[in-house]
Amino acid sequence: MHGSVSIAFQTDKPLSAYGPLAKTVEDYGFAGVSVYNDMLYQPAWLPLLEIARHSTRVRIGPAAVNPFTCHPINIAGDIALLDEASHGRAYLGLARGGWLDFVGLHPQRPITALREAFGCIRHLLSQSTQPYRGEVFSLAGGAALRWKIDRPELPFLLGTWGQKTLAACIEDIAEVKLGGTTNPAAVSQMRVAIVESAVQARRQADEIGLVVGAVTVVDTDGKAARDLARREAALYLPIIATLDHSLAIEPELLTRLKEATDAYDFERAGSYISDDLLQRLAFAGTPDQVANQAAALFEAGARRVEFGTPHGLTTAEGLRLLGEQVLPALREYVDES
Repeated sequence: MHGSVSIAFQTDKPLSAYGPLAKTVEDYGFAGVSVYNDMLYQPAWLPLLEIARHSTRVRIGPAAVNPFTCHPINIAGDIALLDEASHGRAYLGLARGGWLDFVGLHPQRPITALREAFGCIRHLLSQSTQPYRGEVFSLAGGAALRWKIDRPELPFLLGTWGQKTLAACIEDIAEVKLGGTTNPAAVSQMRVAIVESAVQARRQADEIGLVVGAVTVVDTDGKAARDLARREAALYLPIIATLDHSLAIEPELLTRLKEATDAYDFERAGSYISDDLLQRLAFAGTPDQVANQAAALFEAGARRVEFGTPHGLTTAEGLRLLGEQVLPALREYVDES
């Protein structure tokens, strides 16, 4: 089964940078552009609007928004406007989200909230005036979004590692994203979970794509690429280590990693990441090495591979190598139709 390759950006750039970056990605032939919505970075929506204005073909969307800092009624309005601006190219990613404790949020029913957020957003986009009754999110009914929604049925993506979350949301989603990994074992496990959940929901498993995305640093100097990737991946490792148990990180090492990242000492945190561990956390190395990592993920069951920030020692050089060398090396896995 053929898949696709997309690019993801962290929202830490001048607003004027996103449009030219999107055009570059589109010109190289990538299938999509995603934007993170991580805590303490810029909200995804304005960067995505710039991306929509400067592109004509690529699929675009946030991966992912959480329904705890942004209510579904705001998410529905934002994604409807993005879809209008992009002439029907938008998708919506939802996830529980990380670092919620920074703003004192400790969701008690995150699985229920995610399931209902998808349902509530779909209800709003359909412009139904009927009530939506949920345990976490509800709509009183009697009114609807007060402008014309061009495309009520948008594709939804769920960001999760959890089988219970997947099973709860399976009826609403077109894709599942494993973020922060390049581990083929994790991909294989999630593919099995998708099949099991789809059977329970009486859906065809091949209707649900599996997306894998991670920190990416590609350069002709493979060592320099890996050194930077260690520092970049260190931010996410304390979270990923609790999700991907196949990494088998020793508790003492994980404690040292978390102490370093809590102190924003990513240089020290990165020094704890071995080459073997890095291979399962990030796309890192020469173009051939990164292409081989991506190919292994397609072979394990991924339908879309997403190369994330920072892309290279510089963004421009990283995108160039990804577009000119890595993407062509993955042609056997990519649907060019």
